[in-house]
Amino acid sequence: MIHIEGDTRRPKEQTLTRVAQLAFEGNLNHESMENIPFEIIPGTKPQFRCCVYREREIIHQRVRLAIGKHPNGKGESTGIINVIPAACEGCPIQRFSVTENCQKCLAKKCQEACPFGAISMTGKGAYIDPEKCRECGRCAQACPYNAIADLVRPCKRACPVGALTVTGDKIADIDESKCISCGACQASCPFGAISDLSFMTQVIDKIRSDTPTVAIIAPSLEGQFGPKSSMGRIKSACVAIGFTDCFDVSLGADATAQHEAHELLEAVEQGKKLTTSCCPAFVNLIRQHFPRLVENISHTASPQVITARWAREKYPGACVVFVGPCVAKKTEKVEGGADLVLTSEELLAMFEAKGVDVELMEEREQDGSSFGKGFAAAGGVTASVLRVLEEEGRSLPEGLSCHRCDGAAECKKALAMMAAGKFPANFLEGMACVGGCEGGPTNLMPTRAYKLARSKLVAQADGRGINENVAAQGIDAVRQTR
Repeated sequence: MIHIEGDTRRPKEQTLTRVAQLAFEGNLNHESMENIPFEIIPGTKPQFRCCVYREREIIHQRVRLAIGKHPNGKGESTGIINVIPAACEGCPIQRFSVTENCQKCLAKKCQEACPFGAISMTGKGAYIDPEKCRECGRCAQACPYNAIADLVRPCKRACPVGALTVTGDKIADIDESKCISCGACQASCPFGAISDLSFMTQVIDKIRSDTPTVAIIAPSLEGQFGPKSSMGRIKSACVAIGFTDCFDVSLGADATAQHEAHELLEAVEQGKKLTTSCCPAFVNLIRQHFPRLVENISHTASPQVITARWAREKYPGACVVFVGPCVAKKTEKVEGGADLVLTSEELLAMFEAKGVDVELMEEREQDGSSFGKGFAAAGGVTASVLRVLEEEGRSLPEGLSCHRCDGAAECKKALAMMAAGKFPANFLEGMACVGGCEGGPTNLMPTRAYKLARSKLVAQADGRGINENVAAQGIDAVRQTR
């Protein structure tokens, strides 16, 4: 069983695990939550910040997020991605600064280029007055020695939609009208100061109640909990911590591929462009930044939604909980979809709280095909859709072309071309995370080790076909549209 290493994410894991322990015990109350910072940060010696008092305040704000509240006590959080104020620090505030490469040249091109008079010459070279600088970047462009560094906060640099700003208190702030909840800022922050709102305690309450509670696991979780953490073992581990049952969302991926393949054929006949609907951050990107293209989004339900509907047929009245490395799934509101969403970090905390080691669990049968499992990687949706047509013996329509976008930056370019009527392909697969779901923001293992482990596990899948699997599992009875 793995543990998250490093000063950035370890405090989050410790906090989530302790909150999960208390919730499972039924002892999560105001007093026990107030004690958590002192349990994690005992004594007077700081572990990862300047002093124990600030460290405890960070843990305190993390506890609030872990129970679904705003980190600084301003009531309920309205957004999925939140800034932890006590943890946000240390990033360069002045974007442009002069480095030691400055040669104190006679040309003074940086000074001439600045329209705000922010640059003066000193005995040590050029100086940028932060009070006058408007961060236009002309000085950096003009310098012949590249002596002016452009220092952008990691969270701002990572955000693909410009949703990150800086307040007057120099704390990062998220514009929820722009945010697509992709989690890129969360993954890039070197201080662990950005985190997602958690529904973990709500899930544990459901597990402890009389309500059937079913976990549905994203294909990308295979290999996340160690090299031997197959999907079958993860399913067994979920039952061991109290879930009524557990299913692999690759089954829903098979059904999505089947339905989307037929929808694509219709779109080609009608001369219409079609985008995938599997990645919620990609769908958010379209809805919030390219609203004219909403009609081009596939009407096929995502694998999560289809699997949730199928699980309720098996367990009527059940609370269905989706688990994956994606935080944007917490924004996917579709009728019949999952009731609650957990990330891989939160499920790990629940395993640790109950002392369950995934790699020691019993194997269970897989639910999806190898193509359904392939949805976790960029290009996997397209590969599955084309596979369905191949299994059905259909010839690809004349002129059919597909384009795979790997990461939000590529998605934006493709969508901009589509909005301008210049996108050549019929079918656009959009994945907001680089690498697809395999590059999710709450992944537990280093990327290279995780992909190696997962590729070995997926290679062990049987050879069942997509259409064969959908029919065998009786998923035809489940509505496959959004």
